[in-house]
Amino acid sequence: MSNNLPISEELFNILRCPQAVQEKEKYGADPGRLRIVRDSWLVCDDSGLKYPIRDGIPVMLIDEGKKWSSVADEELPVPVPSA
Repeated sequence: MSNNLPISEELFNILRCPQAVQEKEKYGADPGRLRIVRDSWLVCDDSGLKYPIRDGIPVMLIDEGKKWSSVADEELPVPVPSA
C-alpha cells in the first residue's frame, strides 16, 4: 500500500464491514475485509456494502453502506457527497 491512503494504514488494517462481521458464519475466519476504491470509498466484497470516507473519516454505518451497494465501483462519486 502507498503512503497516500485516504485514512491511516493502521486504521485501514483493523477496519471491517460491520454487516459482514455480524454475519461472520457466511464469510469465514476474517469477514468484512475492505478495499479502497477511487481513494474515497471502502468496499466490502463479502457484503457488497460501500462506505464513504468523508474528510478522512470512514463512515462505517450499515445504512450508509447499503445506500451505495448497487453503484458500480467505477461510478462511485468523487468527491464523496456530504451526508
